[in-house]
Amino acid sequence: MDRIKFIGIVGGTIGAVGITTYLSSDCTNLVRADLKQIDNNKTLKPDQREILFLASLAPSGHNTQPWFVRYLEPYHWIIGNDKSKWLPAVDPNQRETMLSIGAFLQNLEYAAGSFGYACDWKLLATTNQDERVMEVKLSKKASPNNFDITKITSRRTVRSNFLSDLLKQEDITYLVDSEPEFIHYLPNNSKESKFINEQTIVANRLQSYRDPAQQELANWIRFSSQDANKYRDGLTTAGMEITGISGWMVRNFYDKDNVMTKDFRERGIDNIQKEVSASAGWILITSQDHSVAALLETGRRMERLFLKVRERNIAIHPMTQILEESSTRDKLNRSIGIEEHIQFILRTGYLKNYPQPVSLRRTLIGVAFVKENRFIQT
Repeated sequence: MDRIKFIGIVGGTIGAVGITTYLSSDCTNLVRADLKQIDNNKTLKPDQREILFLASLAPSGHNTQPWFVRYLEPYHWIIGNDKSKWLPAVDPNQRETMLSIGAFLQNLEYAAGSFGYACDWKLLATTNQDERVMEVKLSKKASPNNFDITKITSRRTVRSNFLSDLLKQEDITYLVDSEPEFIHYLPNNSKESKFINEQTIVANRLQSYRDPAQQELANWIRFSSQDANKYRDGLTTAGMEITGISGWMVRNFYDKDNVMTKDFRERGIDNIQKEVSASAGWILITSQDHSVAALLETGRRMERLFLKVRERNIAIHPMTQILEESSTRDKLNRSIGIEEHIQFILRTGYLKNYPQPVSLRRTLIGVAFVKENRFIQT
């Protein structure tokens, strides 16, 4: 779902522009911990606000956060599909949008349970484009679940410093759990894994030189900390793991026009080649079909997996460009011997050190009361 870390080492030094210029510039990567959780919503009770914030920590392509919540009454909401956050160039059928909303639903259920609520779900959407996706009612249950919500707050997409050691069998068993028919590990020494390495590079090259997709990427990059703080979504230098002098250069001297240059595109492809050369292999997540219900459940399945990996010092990096380019997607299943519908392609590997989460999230905003139309944007 992300095609991110696209810049290697940017030339230039602070000394080249002078210390005064540096001190008056955008000096530091903005990360989630820097944000004040502004909340002027008076409609929601504290536990409702916390549940929805935890739900919003789900991953999404380009960190678009393509969901909204419509307030009906206390603990009774509709989870919606925000058309303004779609990615039509790489996700024209909103397949990835539904997967992201599924991850949001899984976080919501875990968070609600930790506060002692059970979720009663009612599927509303029949297509990926429907605005109303899921109705949920929260009701008190005898005791809260024992799910550790710090797994939600500490979840992090990592792109760098993967070790090439194969995943241990006990870790594979733990991650796959009771869903072996949907979760498949392809070790880095398998021909299937090598095929995905090659095709990921091919797909990224195709996508990088497909102008609508590259422009879409440019539109979701928050180059400056000022823009990152304003929008609290999209791709920041911290989220793209561009740090130090490189991050400073990007924040202060790059804009959307740079993304469309040949040099920028080639740097991105070079980084993809470096990334796929170092990993324990790939994890594929499949579904039985492409229905709304199946996509939402697959998004939930992916999030359940994502919330397990940190405790085992395992990273996963969604890289689904193969599925987004028709020429690579059409030959994927037969080339790796999987008949089910592949929905996620996740690069995986152990880490020596697990970084803290940095991707930004929008705040809860209360809107004036209109019956059955009070929106809470997360």
